[in-house]
Amino acid sequence: MKKILLATLLASAFSVPALAQTAAAPEATPSPLTGNLGLFSTYRFRGIDQTNARPALQGGFDYAHSSGFYVGNWNSNVQSGAGYPGANLEMDFYGGYKTSFGDFGVDVGALYYYYPGSDSASGRTGAPTNNRTNKVATGAVNNKELYIAGSWKTVSLKYSQAIGDYFSTPDTKNSSYLDLTGTYDLGEGWGLVGHVGHLNFKNMNNANYTDWKLGVTKDYSGWLVGASYIATDAKGDCSKSEFYCLSNSNGTSSRNAGKATAVLSVSRTF
Repeated sequence: MKKILLATLLASAFSVPALAQTAAAPEATPSPLTGNLGLFSTYRFRGIDQTNARPALQGGFDYAHSSGFYVGNWNSNVQSGAGYPGANLEMDFYGGYKTSFGDFGVDVGALYYYYPGSDSASGRTGAPTNNRTNKVATGAVNNKELYIAGSWKTVSLKYSQAIGDYFSTPDTKNSSYLDLTGTYDLGEGWGLVGHVGHLNFKNMNNANYTDWKLGVTKDYSGWLVGASYIATDAKGDCSKSEFYCLSNSNGTSSRNAGKATAVLSVSRTF
């Protein structure tokens, strides 16, 4: 999903003039607790539609200790028909350690995706199904991943691996996702962002895919307005029972959840 990566917050240095008779007041130390809130025209996670082309309200908080350790939570509305039967909310919980060495950085951690109210009962419409073993997910939908990322200046490479069934799809443990992202500062509040990622969906026929994104952002007094183009080569033909097919509630129409789209957004970190 478009997830928000944490920056390590370091304590500010104190400045005391050598000839001052009284010590100068120390600079304000940045708060280790930050929040974020955003409105998006649709929610794409790893290039795949999560809200059936409807808007998404997203937000969360992060706590970053000066040692480099951090924890956080992020949330978004989702559509139950996008693979989360009975659920309309995604809640992510994560924690890890981040450090830097000059222009280089390292980030390691764990991430848990939770969909309260989801119930992939056997045979229920929308339940994740392994099309190789013909097994259907049962119980609540969730996903547990470990990740490691490296960065150089504004370019990062992140590898994530599921330590259980990938979003509760049976027999898909060790599915992985590789994410390469880069940003470029154009000046005067303008920025560019580019991304390419690849999902290796274990034991699933025709479910591996590559996604990519190209976007532009503009900072308006702390409000970040963005527009991006997102596309994938995921296969989602419902007539062929392909995994990334989305159908409406009465089954009269369907579409590919990975079809190219434009996403508009406005967000803020505080």
